[in-house]
Amino acid sequence: MAREQGLTEEQVSDIEDGYEDSDLSARDKAVLALTDAIIGDPRSLSAESREAVRRELSAPETVEVALGVGLFMALSKVLITLGLEPEEMDTTIVPTPGSY
Repeated sequence: MAREQGLTEEQVSDIEDGYEDSDLSARDKAVLALTDAIIGDPRSLSAESREAVRRELSAPETVEVALGVGLFMALSKVLITLGLEPEEMDTTIVPTPGSY
């Protein structure tokens, strides 16, 4: 679906560490900052990034991104806990904020 909507391999390569300085749109950067905060340390979302999220996304869009990332993260942890992740899938361990 993403490719059908115009996502290119070049854009995907921009979604790495340092995306803040990439050619991605301000909207994409705001979504990535929000996603990084949800997956990593929620305290990492700076006031500037928080304002960018408010500026670039409507309230319903913000909720959709937050819930989508949260549900994906939760379900992936359940699958890993139950030993149901695919053998060929790389596993990335992200500590729960406050647990380190």
